[in-house]
Amino acid sequence: MSGIQVELQPAHGFVPLLVVLLLFVNLWAGAKVGRARKLYGIDYPQMYAEQSDKNAKAFNCVQRGHQNIMENIPIFLALIFTSSIYRPQIAAIASFVRVLAFIVYMRGYSSGDPKKRLQGSFGYLGLLASIVLSVEASLRILGLLYSPNPKLEFHMASDATVRLLGW
Repeated sequence: MSGIQVELQPAHGFVPLLVVLLLFVNLWAGAKVGRARKLYGIDYPQMYAEQSDKNAKAFNCVQRGHQNIMENIPIFLALIFTSSIYRPQIAAIASFVRVLAFIVYMRGYSSGDPKKRLQGSFGYLGLLASIVLSVEASLRILGLLYSPNPKLEFHMASDATVRLLGW
């Protein structure tokens, strides 16, 4: 059995803050759906308004905006945890960009004009950065990237030390 030890940096503290921030963004988006349900008379458990409903587009835009955020939460969480292993500052910035984009996306989509959701497209830059950082972390853990930085070392149970890229 092998084990890996990672020293947390102070910047790793941004990770749980961003997870909590995403929680509040999701709650805010869910509250917008609740208000839209009341406003347009769409009762539970109906997920979307029927196309024949005069307010279908307006309600469905709000609902779809919230659904998109919820669909992205699992990959957001996986990427923020993996991308921040070695570069927590950059990962925090990338993740903050994504959370900010979720807000802009939801505001645009819930306006009733589906094209306005595209205003949040800048979040893909944060997503791309998170993916790259996660791949980098994987390659470092596998020992395929090397760095002379002794601050970030993985100590394997086999007593072999793999120095990986660091700050």
